[in-house]
Amino acid sequence: MVLALVAVALTVPPTRAQSTYTPYAFTNFAGLPGASGTNDGTGSAARFGGASLGNGPQGVAVDTNGNVYVADTFNHTIRKITPAGAVTTLAGSAGQTGSADGTNSTARFNQPNGVAVDIAGNLYVADTYNYTIRKITPVGAVTTLAGSAGQTGSADGTNGVARFYFPAGVAVDSAGTVYVADTYNHTIRKITPVGAVTTLAGSAGQTGSADGTNSVARFNQPSGAAVDSAGNVYVTDNASHTVRKITPAGTNWVVTTLAGSAGQIGSVDATGSAARFNDPFGMAVDSAGNVYVADKGNSTIRKITPGAVVTTLAGSVQQAGSTDGVGSDARFFLPFGVAVDGTGKVYVADTYNNRITKGTLVASLVSLQFDTSAASLTVSNGVFVFNVRLTGPSGSNAVVESSADLQAWTPVQTNALPPAGLNLSFPVGTNQRLLFRARLVP
Repeated sequence: MVLALVAVALTVPPTRAQSTYTPYAFTNFAGLPGASGTNDGTGSAARFGGASLGNGPQGVAVDTNGNVYVADTFNHTIRKITPAGAVTTLAGSAGQTGSADGTNSTARFNQPNGVAVDIAGNLYVADTYNYTIRKITPVGAVTTLAGSAGQTGSADGTNGVARFYFPAGVAVDSAGTVYVADTYNHTIRKITPVGAVTTLAGSAGQTGSADGTNSVARFNQPSGAAVDSAGNVYVTDNASHTVRKITPAGTNWVVTTLAGSAGQIGSVDATGSAARFNDPFGMAVDSAGNVYVADKGNSTIRKITPGAVVTTLAGSVQQAGSTDGVGSDARFFLPFGVAVDGTGKVYVADTYNNRITKGTLVASLVSLQFDTSAASLTVSNGVFVFNVRLTGPSGSNAVVESSADLQAWTPVQTNALPPAGLNLSFPVGTNQRLLFRARLVP
C-alpha cells in the first residue's frame, strides 16, 4: 500500500502536490503480548517484564550488526536479541535490584530505562533508579560511567562526582560522547568518553518550554534522546508534549522546538508547531536525519522529517492492541521506546504488551501520484469542483479518500487506473479545506 496525498485550499488552485508515504509492516519480534516473565528464548518463546500491567520493557537500541538491546526495566536486566530473534540476558539478574558493577549476571541494575549503543558495540544505560549512567562492553562487563548509586543531584563533575535525578534517555555519537535526558533535573547532560559530565542545556530544577541557548532553554521532564551524524541532539520533552532539537554552535548549544506545541496534547500530523503529540517518550534518528518517536499516550509511532513534517508511521490514535499489520493497521499498547537500524528497520519497545516489535519496509513498493500540473478549480452551481489526474501502475485499483482533519477519511472514488492515468473531479462544499489521499486496494 502506498499513499499519495494532496491538500486543497479553496482560496487558490493548487499548482503541484505530491507526498511520500512509506509503508512499514510491523510484526512481533520477541516476547508475547499479555505474557510476562524472564525466559530467554527465540521469538515469542522469550518473555519480558513483570506481571503487573505496564511493567514491560522500556528502552531499545540496535547495533551495526542488527543486534537489538532491551532495557527490561522491571526485571532489572539488559537483554540482547539477535537478528534471528534469539533473546539472551546480557547483564543483570532478573528480579535482583542493586548497583554492583560486574560481568553478566553479577552486575545489578535498578529499573534501567534508555539504552544506546556505540560503533564499537558498547552499550550505555540510563540506570534510572540508581541515578547513574552505566556502560556495558560487548561481552557484558558492566561499569558505572557517571553518577553515584542512590545519590540524587545535578552536580557536574567526573565519574562518581556527577549527580543525576532519574535520568531516562541516553544517546551516543560516533566519538563516544553520551547525551542524557536528565528527566527530573529538566536538563540535557553531556558525558565525555572518560566520564566528565557537563550540563548542555536547561537549568536544574527549572521547568518550562522556552527555546534558547544553553541554560536559558527550559525543558519539562525530557525523557528520550537521540543524536544525528551532524552532532544535533534531539529530545522528547515529555511533559511539554514536544520534540526539541539542540544544535551545536561553537561552544554553545541552541535549543529549538522541532515539532509540537508546548502544553498542547493531540495526535495531529502536520509541520512543526502545528503537529501534536501525547506523552512522547523514546526516540531515534536515522542516517538521513529522520526522527522516530514513541508517541506513548497515542499508542503510535511517529516520524519527523528534517523539515519537521510529522506523520504517523504506525498504529492508530489511542487504539491500543497487539495486532501485526501495515501502517495504521498495526497496534501498540503505550510504547516507551523506539530504535532504527542502518537498513531502515524500526524496533519498538511495546511496553504494555511486554514485547519488542519490528517494522520492515514493505518490499513491493509502487507509487501513486496526484499530477496537479494541469489541475483546475471551478465553481458549478455554487459547488467547487477540483479536477486532478491520478497516475500509478496501470490496472491497479486505487481508492481516493478525503479528510478535513487527517483523522477520519471518507472514500470518494474507487477505480482501476488506465495507462494514461485517471482524471478525477471532486465536488467539495464552499469554504472547506479538504485533503485527499489515494491508496492501492486489493
